[in-house]
Amino acid sequence: MSVDIDLWLFSFTLTTWIAIGFVGQAMFSLRFIVQWLSSEKHRRSYIPMAFWYFSLAGGSILLAYAIHRQDPVFIVGQAFGVFIYLRNLQLIFRERKAATAGG
Repeated sequence: MSVDIDLWLFSFTLTTWIAIGFVGQAMFSLRFIVQWLSSEKHRRSYIPMAFWYFSLAGGSILLAYAIHRQDPVFIVGQAFGVFIYLRNLQLIFRERKAATAGG
């Protein structure tokens, strides 16, 4: 009986983490679709705020997945990306605040 529960728990945990990984990858991939559609709408290369939010959300979820998998290459790559997405959002908010204060 205990073996059945342990096997079920292992299977459930594995399935849950795989689902988390796919959700993270889907969110991360959505950023490209959002950017492409926004560029088509503006008829020029355009990066909307949603791109950075999807990047941050997808990157963070993938980072959690990489930590769970204990994959150092994946961890470093995602951690670096999350840092860049946060920094870009910080720069955007700083620019907007300055424009609001100055205008």
